[in-house]
Amino acid sequence: MPEENNSCVGLNEPRLVVRKFLAKPQYEGAGAIVRRSIGRFELRYFDPFLVLDEFSVTAPAGFPDHPHRGFETVTYMIQGSVTHEDFEGHKGTIGAGDLQWMTAGRGIVHSEMPSPHGTQKGLQLWVNLSSKYKMMEPKYQEISSKNIAETTKDGIKVRVIAGEALGTKSPIYTRTPTMYLDFTLDPGTHLQQPIPKPWNAFIYILEGEGVFGQSKSSASAHHLLLLGHGDG
Repeated sequence: MPEENNSCVGLNEPRLVVRKFLAKPQYEGAGAIVRRSIGRFELRYFDPFLVLDEFSVTAPAGFPDHPHRGFETVTYMIQGSVTHEDFEGHKGTIGAGDLQWMTAGRGIVHSEMPSPHGTQKGLQLWVNLSSKYKMMEPKYQEISSKNIAETTKDGIKVRVIAGEALGTKSPIYTRTPTMYLDFTLDPGTHLQQPIPKPWNAFIYILEGEGVFGQSKSSASAHHLLLLGHGDG
């Protein structure tokens, strides 16, 4: 890990980890397993985030027809594929590394069902919409894995789902200002990421372990870290 006297270079007000907890498996939909970190009793809501699920689903389990209204669902596949279909006939498959940013707006009913082969894994984040967007027409932004903005620098790889990191910007339009970054760090590397001061921010760990924040909090896979105030 980096030396302590280098831990805050470039940040005027580094954020502290103010809360940490493990996302434990639970059943959701029709037999699917999710690790829900935002939207459970420990953390009902973290403005503007309503839900964060790390999901693992093997057919015949899945997420049959269900409604959404007034927010956006962001599905980011890690392994395998999921086929989605809504009540207006929009249908497609989200494969490993692909992104679907769905704005439910005034309301949509859709299903998300796994490939019949193997276990499908991914993340789904729900982002609240402001009142002026809650009754808009439903919309989709879909990006295949090969077209997601990505860069590597000094042992750090980032896939920019939304926002900007390491000089690379996502093409996704976010009605609720959002930064969504998928980082992979080589052992011993050190990352500093600017975050606008007024924004709420969290870290979710998919694999491995590391040390985070000015408080140097250690954490491993499936933990959610809530960050305090600061500029990065």
